[in-house]
Amino acid sequence: MDQQIDIGILPDDQPYEVTSFARKHGLTIPVADAVLFAKGPSPSRAACDTAALALICAVAQYATRTAR
Repeated sequence: MDQQIDIGILPDDQPYEVTSFARKHGLTIPVADAVLFAKGPSPSRAACDTAALALICAVAQYATRTAR
Protein backbone atom coordinates (compact mmCIF):
# COMPACT_ATOMS: atom_id res chain seq x y z
CA MET A 1 0.00 0.00 0.00
CA ASP A 2 1.77 3.13 -1.28
CA GLN A 3 0.22 6.33 -0.07
CA GLN A 4 1.62 9.76 -0.73
CA ILE A 5 1.11 12.59 1.67
CA ASP A 6 0.78 16.03 0.09
CA ILE A 7 2.54 18.57 2.29
CA GLY A 8 1.93 21.49 -0.04
CA ILE A 9 5.19 21.35 -1.96
CA LEU A 10 4.58 21.63 -5.67
CA PRO A 11 7.00 20.10 -8.16
CA ASP A 12 9.19 22.41 -10.19
CA ASP A 13 7.16 21.79 -13.35
CA GLN A 14 3.99 23.29 -11.84
CA PRO A 15 3.54 26.96 -12.74
CA TYR A 16 3.42 29.62 -10.06
CA GLU A 17 0.21 31.36 -9.12
CA VAL A 18 0.81 35.12 -9.40
CA THR A 19 -0.15 36.04 -5.84
CA SER A 20 1.98 33.34 -4.21
CA PHE A 21 4.94 34.26 -6.43
CA ALA A 22 4.52 37.94 -5.55
CA ARG A 23 4.29 37.18 -1.83
CA LYS A 24 7.33 34.90 -1.91
CA HIS A 25 9.56 37.54 -3.50
CA GLY A 26 8.02 40.69 -2.04
CA LEU A 27 6.80 41.95 -5.41
CA THR A 28 3.61 43.72 -6.36
CA ILE A 29 1.05 41.71 -8.32
CA PRO A 30 1.67 43.61 -11.61
CA VAL A 31 5.45 43.16 -11.33
CA ALA A 32 5.13 39.48 -10.45
CA ASP A 33 2.74 39.01 -13.37
CA ALA A 34 5.25 40.69 -15.70
CA VAL A 35 8.10 38.45 -14.52
CA LEU A 36 6.02 35.31 -14.97
CA PHE A 37 4.80 36.50 -18.38
CA ALA A 38 8.36 37.26 -19.50
CA LYS A 39 9.48 33.72 -18.67
CA GLY A 40 7.04 32.20 -21.15
CA PRO A 41 3.93 30.01 -21.04
CA SER A 42 5.19 27.29 -18.69
CA PRO A 43 8.51 28.22 -17.09
CA SER A 44 10.01 26.22 -14.28
CA ARG A 45 9.75 27.56 -10.76
CA ALA A 46 13.54 27.73 -10.57
CA ALA A 47 13.67 29.94 -13.68
CA CYS A 48 11.01 32.24 -12.25
CA ASP A 49 12.78 32.44 -8.88
CA THR A 50 16.03 33.30 -10.65
CA ALA A 51 14.32 35.99 -12.73
CA ALA A 52 12.77 37.53 -9.61
CA LEU A 53 16.14 37.60 -7.87
CA ALA A 54 17.76 39.21 -10.91
CA LEU A 55 15.03 41.86 -11.00
CA ILE A 56 15.38 42.63 -7.29
CA CYS A 57 19.18 42.93 -7.64
CA ALA A 58 18.85 45.20 -10.69
CA VAL A 59 16.37 47.48 -8.91
CA ALA A 60 18.63 47.68 -5.86
CA GLN A 61 21.64 48.51 -8.02
CA TYR A 62 19.66 51.19 -9.88
CA ALA A 63 18.46 52.70 -6.60
CA THR A 64 22.04 52.84 -5.31
CA ARG A 65 23.24 54.62 -8.46
CA THR A 66 20.46 57.19 -8.52
CA ALA A 67 20.80 57.96 -4.80
CA ARG A 68 24.30 59.37 -5.31
